[in-house]
Amino acid sequence: MNENPPLLMKIAVTGANSSVGQNLLAHVAESTDVEAVAGVRSQRGVDSLPVSPRVDARIISYDDVADLAEALQGASVVVHLAGILIENKTTKYASANVAVTAAVVQAAQMASVQHIVLVSVLGASPDSRNRFLRSKGEAERHVTESGMSSTIIRTPILLGPDTAGADSLVRTATHGKAKLLGDGSYDMRPLDIDDLNQAILNACRTRPEGSTTHELVGPESIPYRELVMRFADMMGTEIAVGTIPLWIAKLGATVSSRLKGGGITPTVIDVITASEVVSTNADADLGISLTPLSTTLEKIVSNRK
Repeated sequence: MNENPPLLMKIAVTGANSSVGQNLLAHVAESTDVEAVAGVRSQRGVDSLPVSPRVDARIISYDDVADLAEALQGASVVVHLAGILIENKTTKYASANVAVTAAVVQAAQMASVQHIVLVSVLGASPDSRNRFLRSKGEAERHVTESGMSSTIIRTPILLGPDTAGADSLVRTATHGKAKLLGDGSYDMRPLDIDDLNQAILNACRTRPEGSTTHELVGPESIPYRELVMRFADMMGTEIAVGTIPLWIAKLGATVSSRLKGGGITPTVIDVITASEVVSTNADADLGISLTPLSTTLEKIVSNRK
């Protein structure tokens, strides 16, 4: 007697060519019950995506809500990943983090999507004095006030092969001399990117009622300085660790960003040097088992070989 194949759940992913998006699509490609519309802005973005019969790549525009709604048709859930930490001459927080989220929410409503999963960041608040964190808080508010059911997942530094956090760690730990912002004592709670995407898929499958906000961090708290030293040891690299006073780093960032019209700013420096602290970790609520930090670092080391 033949068993019926599992019913496929269709999700739509914005920012699908980001490191989180590509990892998520790799999980989708290996699943038996999920297929995805992968939204990117260009053909170059399409070309960077995993190739799978479960992944339907689409070039989308956030400026055309009706066209965006058409791309979302048939999806049960929208996973919204698009956004920026570093501004440039043409892309600012107000557009990339706030206006794009508002457009995705409106398009999801037009397409009768049942649920939104928004990946946000620790410290997000519409009342924050930090412009980036304020923009993420305003993005969250668009989601929570939409009237749709939603899951917001606030994250710390993400680690895993090909993540920005891993790339930064590799650069810092393999150059012989590491210059850390401040004294490097700020506490990190690195989260494995596979854990985040397992949590995202669990939220897509369960689609809880109402709007819930979770703070999901890794299992180990570690000062950034110790993280760099630990990773360098795993890479077999000897490094001398020095520091850059924050006031000097911020002064240089202010001058450089004004000349370039974007890049690293004091706003960004404040975000990346903030200690990552949560009162309650959401791993149990999101139905995942956290990967030990040592295992995550080993995956990065193996990817470098």
